[in-house]
Amino acid sequence: MELSEQELQRRKSLEELTRLGVNPYPAEQFEVNVTAKDIKENYGRDKTSYKNISIAGRIMGVRDMGKACFSILQDSTGRIQLYVRRDDICTGEDKTLYDVVFKKLLDIGDIIGIQGFVFTTKTGEISIHVTSLKVLCKSLRPLPVIKTDAEGQAHDVVTDPEFRYRQRYADLIINQDVRERFIKRTQIINSLRQTFNSKGYLEVETPILQPIPGGAAARPFTTHHNALDIPLYLRIANELYLKRLIVGGYDGVYEFAKDFRNEGMDRSHNPEFTVMEIYVAYKDYNWMMDFTEEMLEKVALDLHGDTKVQVGDMTIDFQRPFKRITMYDAIKEHTGIDISEMDEAQLRKVCNDLGIHVEASMGKGKLVDEIFGEKCEANYVQPTFIIDYPVEMSPLCKKHRSKAGLVERFELMVNGKELCNAYTELNDPIDQRNRFEEQVKLMERGDNEAMYIDRDFLRALEYGMPPTAGMGIGIDRLSMIMTNSPSIQDILFFPQMRPEKNLEL
Repeated sequence: MELSEQELQRRKSLEELTRLGVNPYPAEQFEVNVTAKDIKENYGRDKTSYKNISIAGRIMGVRDMGKACFSILQDSTGRIQLYVRRDDICTGEDKTLYDVVFKKLLDIGDIIGIQGFVFTTKTGEISIHVTSLKVLCKSLRPLPVIKTDAEGQAHDVVTDPEFRYRQRYADLIINQDVRERFIKRTQIINSLRQTFNSKGYLEVETPILQPIPGGAAARPFTTHHNALDIPLYLRIANELYLKRLIVGGYDGVYEFAKDFRNEGMDRSHNPEFTVMEIYVAYKDYNWMMDFTEEMLEKVALDLHGDTKVQVGDMTIDFQRPFKRITMYDAIKEHTGIDISEMDEAQLRKVCNDLGIHVEASMGKGKLVDEIFGEKCEANYVQPTFIIDYPVEMSPLCKKHRSKAGLVERFELMVNGKELCNAYTELNDPIDQRNRFEEQVKLMERGDNEAMYIDRDFLRALEYGMPPTAGMGIGIDRLSMIMTNSPSIQDILFFPQMRPEKNLEL
């Protein structure tokens, strides 16, 4: 392993620290009783509580003033200035801790613990006067491309997404806005949980390894279980297991799930993604639309204090109610073509006329989906429910109560992308078996995203599932919208990437 000059110097500093009897990686705990954020927010009105504080974090800048210096300490909540004076942290003739350790052997990125008291400098900056200092961790790798200004503060100038996604740990150290983005992601999930729990719905867990990849039209990842000697699949959806629980007698269940689809990657797709699915007995898709509006309005208010959310150069408003339009009407609005009575051959011709590439394996449902995706989807920036889909597009959805050939389904479009998908769930086991068999015919035509027949799920339906509404929402896409992030990679800690070449440590 070839080391840079800076890395070599840090290793020399490590050796010197050890020679001086300073353990660069001590085992004992360091008691922390305050954070940078707490000090900055509360010191101005409560100075008496900050006379004996203990805080830990990374050194992010040093401004040397001879026998004293100002340093910047960064903890998980932010940055705060330290005032370090040699005579305060050294005793007698031994000046090692300050002159050698702090000034010469510690670097930006090293982790220290300090004790002291809070004060305000002549320039009005809230700072910590350090009275004792302890080395907690020596950093052997310099933080990437850091610029230090005249005040000694470090600033990130890294813009390469390749680096930021691969070395998220370094990205998080130097970019507070990135850390805040992931905090907001957790707040989104907490907001959803609060909504569901307030209504008495039960959070559950269902299998990730499944014998049949059901619940969606997608290509699965496959693996093999050696002990059972059977193929298994990483789940593409958790829908069929959650509906089994409705059969079992729960009135409402939900799950935050990791799903996996062996498909393409782009700015809005990752092969591993997070979805929340919820199923509520004795409800239908009309109720679920109202519930979805309530849920998303609350998320926006909890995160931003407003229903309006800035996404790029657009302002998206999650105030209820949202617009509703049928899929056929949406296609007619944006293409001028009424496809509501067309068969597969006619739809294929429409796709050809519109310049939409289609495969021979695609059935009627896929053709309609391609037309909508190519010509309509991007137009729906404000929250819009697309409702009443063709039956061929929705093998798990109940047929429409009054419109032949359609099902009671909606997708919520926001910022030109699908955010939610929901049904009045199909609970007729005979109809469900027929729908599965139609999927098998599509599979035989070469559609590798067609659904398998899940015979155990059919058996469960034969015991009887009450009328049920179900909905799935992409947590990653919701996080992108709520945090104004242009790419799914920005809101995943560790997005999937090709293996790094020539990585030597």
